[in-house]
Amino acid sequence: MANWLRDPTAETSSLKRSRRAPPASLAGLTVGLFDIGKTRSDEFLNQVEKRFLERGLKVKRYGKPTNSKVATPENIQKVADEADVVVIGLSD
Repeated sequence: MANWLRDPTAETSSLKRSRRAPPASLAGLTVGLFDIGKTRSDEFLNQVEKRFLERGLKVKRYGKPTNSKVATPENIQKVADEADVVVIGLSD
């Protein structure tokens, strides 16, 4: 697998950014759960949150109201400021 991630934001040409190494452990980190507003993605993230909480992890929820709009820069910055790792609830 290539060591690149494709940035899925609504840019005219997406950027390639180097993949960050995953943390050795989630212990002591804040896990952000980001709901992109697609149907039933909240149900998926509810289950993910339940499992993380069972393991004693700190979880914060984020999202946008609809999948048809991009996340605001303020929303993205809030996630970056508050969460150490993020799970994005995609569907389809």
